[in-house]
Amino acid sequence: MYRCRRGLGFRRLSLRLEALSTQVQRLSRGKDVTQLTRDDLSLLLQSFRQDQHGLARLEKELLIVSQKLDQLGRNHHHPHRPHTPPPHDDLGAHIGPNECEVPMDTAYPVCAEKVEFLQARWQSDPCYAFYGVDGTTCSILTYLSLIEDFCPPRLGRNHSALPWHKKLPSYTEKAEIRTSLSQLFEDIGNNSGPALNFIRSRVERMSEQWIQAGGRLMRSSNKTLSSQMRVLLYPGALAGSAGQRFEAMVERGGPLGELVQWADLSACLTILGHNLTLSTSQRQLHSLIGAAPGRGSCPIQWPLTFDLIYTDYHGLAHLQGAMGLAFQHYQCRFRILDSFGTEPAFNLESYANSHGYKTLWGRWGLQPLQYMTMFPHTPDNSFLGFVSKEAERTEVREEELEPETDGTDRIAVVYGKQDYMWQGKSEYVEVISEQLETHATVYQPPGHTSNLPSFITNHGLLTQEHFLRLLGRAKVFVGLGFPYEGPAPIEAIALGCVFLQPRFDPPHSSVNNDFYKGKPTSRQISSQHPYAEEFIGRPHVWTVDMANRTDVREALKAILSTEVKPFAPRELTCEGMLERLHGYITHQNFCSKSVPTWPPESALRAHLGPLGQSCAGVCRRSSLVCEPALFHHLNSPSAFTRRSTTCFLPTALGVDTVASSRSLYCSVALALTLPTADCVPVGLTYLDRWHCALTASEQRTVEELRKWLGEEKRKGEYD
Repeated sequence: MYRCRRGLGFRRLSLRLEALSTQVQRLSRGKDVTQLTRDDLSLLLQSFRQDQHGLARLEKELLIVSQKLDQLGRNHHHPHRPHTPPPHDDLGAHIGPNECEVPMDTAYPVCAEKVEFLQARWQSDPCYAFYGVDGTTCSILTYLSLIEDFCPPRLGRNHSALPWHKKLPSYTEKAEIRTSLSQLFEDIGNNSGPALNFIRSRVERMSEQWIQAGGRLMRSSNKTLSSQMRVLLYPGALAGSAGQRFEAMVERGGPLGELVQWADLSACLTILGHNLTLSTSQRQLHSLIGAAPGRGSCPIQWPLTFDLIYTDYHGLAHLQGAMGLAFQHYQCRFRILDSFGTEPAFNLESYANSHGYKTLWGRWGLQPLQYMTMFPHTPDNSFLGFVSKEAERTEVREEELEPETDGTDRIAVVYGKQDYMWQGKSEYVEVISEQLETHATVYQPPGHTSNLPSFITNHGLLTQEHFLRLLGRAKVFVGLGFPYEGPAPIEAIALGCVFLQPRFDPPHSSVNNDFYKGKPTSRQISSQHPYAEEFIGRPHVWTVDMANRTDVREALKAILSTEVKPFAPRELTCEGMLERLHGYITHQNFCSKSVPTWPPESALRAHLGPLGQSCAGVCRRSSLVCEPALFHHLNSPSAFTRRSTTCFLPTALGVDTVASSRSLYCSVALALTLPTADCVPVGLTYLDRWHCALTASEQRTVEELRKWLGEEKRKGEYD
């Protein structure tokens, strides 16, 4: 205990020395107003380090130094007023406006440390001066009481809510289905660039589809209208220097999946009747959220005016860098578009660090359901999705195709817009070209010769509309293995194409694949598009060994002999996305400390699965989906009693290995011991993940499952 206290004292004194040195340097700048110099303080520090037993002597010397600095501060702020000693009376020293004492209040235990920190660092960010800090103890105490709430109110001041904590007037308008997207077009029109042009083009092209779906939802819905939300859309990947790089790639065959999702999200929210603001500028972001001028060390100036902020990992960093303490206060309102998902093991920094989960993107400590994915990778995250084009197959005008096109439907379009995606795939594509006229849409830089095989008809990059027309004529959409899990194969299937893709053996993951390395997921990717393979499957999706010519030929033979109609999974239609997002906005409240009430308990189905199987896997085989919001219904002794389930202490506590895959041996509340069980936490207690072995010889998994509701499965909508 003595060592701990002495270490704390040394740290506090060292911080105080830094603060005193900073004040001396500031006040002495430009004129010799005192004999006390920074060198004097350095000598004090050196002496202190050489003699660790000089703590009491150093404290006495520091008191003298502090008194001299207080005197220096008064002379600096009032250079023409002669110094007179402060008056005294029988009640003790009178504290003047520039002679504030740091209060010792148990309700504000870190006040003194915060004061010392700001005395040393207040000039590190202009935001402190913006809020009135000038280096004096009085100004710092005022800031720490009125803006950051680390110190008690100063004498003579009433305690009031922090300016960024105050509640705004209730927003009483209801969200009603809109029959026009004109408001969104106006908002997008205030922004420019290739990425926003793509978003605008997609929304315009699919506007009729959205409006019709909204009309069907309005006629068929028996839902209570939800409150109209004030929503900020901030695609951080399009802002700042990262945005410049992203914009440059849009017209060179770069990834467009994220833009597809942003376009569909903006259209969906507009049709649902919410109030949108779209921004791709960091400067505008600061203005919209009321960030204080500076580097983001201070809280925002007023309460956040948005009920929801949809952003991405880049935008999350931008928000943290602009909101100070307010970031943590308002992070429950954030929704993160995260194409590949963030598993809970990567989300909590302490757990990720202690268990070796390395990631460049995770560790934000949000609720896992705040991450919104492109496909339903894991029930831990919210499946946002996107919308596939619902359209009849259309003929491509002859002038839009190369002369070699013969107008038949025996056409294959290869999925890969950049040269590098084709490397090592020539034999695979050649086998396909034996039976199908093969087309490509590979970006060709001006003045560069094509590296594609001579039997390929390359159209170069096409507009969205022309690309979909080409797919409308094709029989097969050919995957080369990359890009992973994009929207294009789903749109091709919706237009009647068969998606032919390579199988990965061994599966690709962060362990053996550079693309997934650093991503906050440990998923094993068995093919280029696991969702298409698993949730759609044959006859629309064929997965082959790309290196096995016989396997490829047999797949093509079966494809060409089968009539395949256009197919769009309901969850990837406008109506499906409208219902799903309405459900999220109505029922997901991460700012509430209450247990979730949606989905309802009536949707719960409990299953026992074999050891080593994840909740998601067991549920899927039962045509159900694992739902983390229902976990608390099993976190009680009565829940296990009703299911005649008992738990026993496992002989080996090797349960950490399944934490990231959502396996549950027992879902048991914190500090709860069942009559026949001792349960062991594995570290993810913030998710109620507690694990128990059911018997010494046979371990099973208690699964919580959400019932598929007919064709609404994976849509996430519950009334």
